[in-house]
Amino acid sequence: MTLLDSARRELRRGIESARRRGVAFGELWRRSLQLRVVVSTLALSSAVVFVLGMVLQVQITGQLLETKTEAAIRQAEASAAAVQPDLSGLNPGPDSVRARFTAALNKINAAGAGLDSSSSGAGAFEPVLYDPVEVGPDGLPTAVGPWQDVPKALVRMLDQGSAGYQITTVERATGPTTLLIVGKPVSTSSRSMHLYLLFPLTGEQATADVVQSTLVVGGVVLLLLLAVIANLVTRQVVRPVRQAAEIAERFADGSLDERMPVVGEDDVARLAESYNEMAASIQRQIHQLEEFGQLQRRFTSDVSHELRTPLTTVRMAADVLHASREQFPSGLARSTELLVDELDRFESLLGDLLEISRLDAGVEELAAELVDIRVLARRAHDSVRAIANSSGTTIVMDLPDHEVTAELDSRRVERILRNLLANAIDHGEGMPVELTLRGDGEAVAVTVRDHGVGLRPGEADLVFNRFWRADPSRNRRTGGTGLGLSISLEDARLHGGWLEAWGERGYGAVFRLTLPCRHGHELTGSPLPLEPPDLPPVPVEPEPDEEPTGEVELTEEEITWQPAEPVTGDREEVR
Repeated sequence: MTLLDSARRELRRGIESARRRGVAFGELWRRSLQLRVVVSTLALSSAVVFVLGMVLQVQITGQLLETKTEAAIRQAEASAAAVQPDLSGLNPGPDSVRARFTAALNKINAAGAGLDSSSSGAGAFEPVLYDPVEVGPDGLPTAVGPWQDVPKALVRMLDQGSAGYQITTVERATGPTTLLIVGKPVSTSSRSMHLYLLFPLTGEQATADVVQSTLVVGGVVLLLLLAVIANLVTRQVVRPVRQAAEIAERFADGSLDERMPVVGEDDVARLAESYNEMAASIQRQIHQLEEFGQLQRRFTSDVSHELRTPLTTVRMAADVLHASREQFPSGLARSTELLVDELDRFESLLGDLLEISRLDAGVEELAAELVDIRVLARRAHDSVRAIANSSGTTIVMDLPDHEVTAELDSRRVERILRNLLANAIDHGEGMPVELTLRGDGEAVAVTVRDHGVGLRPGEADLVFNRFWRADPSRNRRTGGTGLGLSISLEDARLHGGWLEAWGERGYGAVFRLTLPCRHGHELTGSPLPLEPPDLPPVPVEPEPDEEPTGEVELTEEEITWQPAEPVTGDREEVR
């Protein structure tokens, strides 16, 4: 069992190592254009080299065999002509036939036999004389030479009176040997005898092996050279692209003075010039926007500060008038109350504008401390209790029994929760508002849900825009400034957190605040879902049955006109 367990561990380790290498190679393959080009070039080049090598090898081998066969046929014809006089007066009988065969073979093998000099290119051979009819006393055919190596198919071909040749492999004492056997019938006074010449193809095989090895080595060297060339060529193209990508990343990080070097007048140089022109144009526009933003923030801040003094004066006068409203006529007393209400709204708007200007200027600092968020939720609830009571809205608090602590700025988080609750009350149509708090040790999340009109598709990304209202004609209960959600979003970002919205017509809306438990920790998830878990499932509409439809023609008596009735009803606002 120990050896088996060790083998399993080694197998798992090998599989895991192979998987990691595969993942690493896949990542490198996706990210490296140079690798893909070089590998593709090698793959295509390997296919071309393989096909070319096969064609060359077949052509060279075929040419060698063709030359060998032609020379062997000439050698067989010359040998048949040489032994023809000796076999023409052959007498029947195994002994006499074998004697004549031996003498004929000696004549073929003897030097200076008078054979045609053109047949000398066939090389060494072994002659065989074979009597297709006569059988010796031992039951074997009458033949001289290694007649066992002659194929039966070639023997049948010569029995029919035609010459031929065949390539075959036979077993010899030295091992398997490939032979080119050429057969030719030789006429005698009684019947035709068979003459076979056995030509070993050892030399041709050696030549073919040399050609094959040369092609393999040459193909490998060619592929290596192609890989080096493809790598060099690809690097010349990829290097400017990588350089452009690095410069673009630094430009995106804020180094607006980064530019590509322009070398030469080729396509890459034109790309560098175009990129530099684009970067210069973007830099000018960014500077213009920064200057415009600074002017806008300065204007907002200056106006907000300058309005503080007259607002204080008007507030003091309004408070005096409001304190003496019982002495005024009823119409004047009502005007005094409206003046005080609008001054409250104006003062709130002025405070929000100052807060937005400080956030835009980046001068706000986070006073983070370890706080129990349940306390902040209860404070926010107490702050909006009067608004909830006036609208008949019930706030349901779902808080854990244990402490939920996090490092945060309690003033800002309480303001976020207060804004979310006031916003939910304003749009909840008198339905209950639910506040839920959860934490998982890494992050804390607070969701505020209302059951009002909800949001249309695409409006969840617009609710945090400044002064955005889906339906400005609808009266607001709380008289908000339109900056509360924008300030809340900036406060959440200042903590490194998220503030998200979800809504659907008829199901209300949900706002989720997610903050890290430790200041500076990066969020990876939220303890609470954004969409409510109690939403009804979406019904699947059945496909309508196809029914034959036809045109319905109406007569003039059936066609009547009725005046349209005006559409009445209150318009509903969505955040």
